[in-house]
Amino acid sequence: MDSDCGAITGRTQNLPEPGDAADGRRTRLSNRSALRDDVGRQKQSNVARTDVNKRIETYLDEHAEEKLSSESFLSVLVCCVIFSISVMLPLKEKDKPIIQKLLAAGCCARCILRFCCVNPPSAYRQPQQVTLTEIQDFILGAEKEKVQDLSTVENNSQNAAEDPPSKRVKLDPSDPSDGSAAAAVVGTNPGESQVCVACLGILQELCGTHQAVKIAETVKAQNYEFDSLVLSISLPAQLCVREHSCWLHVKKEVREKGLALDKDDVIQVKEAFKWIMQSLVAKELGGGVAVVSKSGFEVGVEFTHPETDSDCHFLANVCPDCFKPTKNKQSVFTRMAVVKALEKISDDKFLKQYPCPPARPASSCVPQDVQCLHVSVFIAGRYNKFCRSLPQTPWLIDGERRMESSVEELIAAPVLTAFRADGFNFSSSGREDVDVRTLGNGRPFAMELQNPHKSRLSKLQMKELQETINKSSDKIRVRDLQIVTREAMGRMKEGEEEKTKSYTALVWTQKPIQKEDITFIDDIKDLTLDQKTPLRVLHRRALAVRQRVIHSMNARYVDAHHFYLGLKTQAGTYIKEFVHGDFGRTKPNLCELLKTDTDILELDVESVDVDWPPAIPE
Repeated sequence: MDSDCGAITGRTQNLPEPGDAADGRRTRLSNRSALRDDVGRQKQSNVARTDVNKRIETYLDEHAEEKLSSESFLSVLVCCVIFSISVMLPLKEKDKPIIQKLLAAGCCARCILRFCCVNPPSAYRQPQQVTLTEIQDFILGAEKEKVQDLSTVENNSQNAAEDPPSKRVKLDPSDPSDGSAAAAVVGTNPGESQVCVACLGILQELCGTHQAVKIAETVKAQNYEFDSLVLSISLPAQLCVREHSCWLHVKKEVREKGLALDKDDVIQVKEAFKWIMQSLVAKELGGGVAVVSKSGFEVGVEFTHPETDSDCHFLANVCPDCFKPTKNKQSVFTRMAVVKALEKISDDKFLKQYPCPPARPASSCVPQDVQCLHVSVFIAGRYNKFCRSLPQTPWLIDGERRMESSVEELIAAPVLTAFRADGFNFSSSGREDVDVRTLGNGRPFAMELQNPHKSRLSKLQMKELQETINKSSDKIRVRDLQIVTREAMGRMKEGEEEKTKSYTALVWTQKPIQKEDITFIDDIKDLTLDQKTPLRVLHRRALAVRQRVIHSMNARYVDAHHFYLGLKTQAGTYIKEFVHGDFGRTKPNLCELLKTDTDILELDVESVDVDWPPAIPE
């Protein structure tokens, strides 16, 4: 069997031994007829039938005088069938009228496969010219088979009498007798645009090895660390209009034939593009990189086509409600707006406003710069602040910087370097004033790292990063630094106002006090305050009266004008305003309780009772 398989692929070694001439002729005629009948049945659903048939006939003609045993005959048949299956496009007889109309309209081979709902990705990956040739063969196949069958009958009749050499009749596509099938596959005139009317060239020259190399080179140049990526594609909105026009072009044919085909069944350009490009990009990137449907790393390819931008404009007159200006969009003709309008417009109105099929463009789409973007990485931890001249975030007044640094910047600088991120967002569980220290276990914080080029750090590397932050300044210290999920970030803000915070304040009194004058403070429990928005934050917070609770207090005498006040309060309580009263905007206040003017000299945050992020043992 192996020797005959080799004969089909062009090898001539180990051929069947020659036998008696008369027996050879009879066996050859019988086997040849049976072989052609079997392969003919395969050819009904196989666009590669012409090549298979040529291989069979070449083999039989080269060995016309040899006796073909039943075993050798079976080997030849099996090899031919296997070969035909390997190059098969799953086109069916019902697809022929659709293919003919799309070919005549100027659609490329891959768009024809899309409209025929061919969904094995492998069908789109072979060279487009090969696909076009096979589609043309598929259209002309029925006509060829009729001529070849007549030729075979005539040859068999002549061979039975005189056994002359075998002859094959070739079908000339220009032959008028071939009818509409031949006319549908005739190419465009020399010099005429070859750009597809449906995909505007995206599935032609813009999705091959050259484009894959360009994408891979861009990704490598940006130095991301990843083991998988998702390939995204942004298409011009007018492609929706052109695809709708092509659909209406074949819709009548589909309905007349009673075919169960809907517009939603048509394979999208995006899908076909990805099927073709994913393996090519993965190959160019190498290193075991997988191009998948879901990944944290996205590589975006955008196409524009200025020549046909006006294709969408008529929809704004027909469906004005679909096209409303938005702040962040340069054009009202977004893909979503166009799709919405096409769903509303009737077929008759569309056909009056737009050609069907679409006009062939002079040029293909223009690929824009390849864009790489990694999803954000989130880190969390707790920080201590030991300095009374350090704001939590950059302090700017009228565009001028007031302090040289901030907690946020001291933490962010080493983190951005480690993750090679483009930017960040910083948030925390509350905030302290510039002159307030944060002690104890520290204040929970979280950072969103935008477009990180490195997205994974081991626990050891995170510990080393934490040490780098702590060594960079003696004004802050970070602990429990870790990578968290976006969902976990919400835990820091959950029930924030129900959480408690503990403070220590150094209080000054105008009147001299004795130790006994402040002992009553220890007995105060769950004191409810009405706090009008403080004057010092009124420029950034809405005017309102907020109720807050002081759960407990304790006083520690220092001297006649000073004492330490410990407080455990509801989160969001303005401590300074409780101490000095804020001109009566906080009631009750410490001035009223002590019956003397008081002010706050120092304030420390002792604890923020938020059980997040999880503690990491030192």
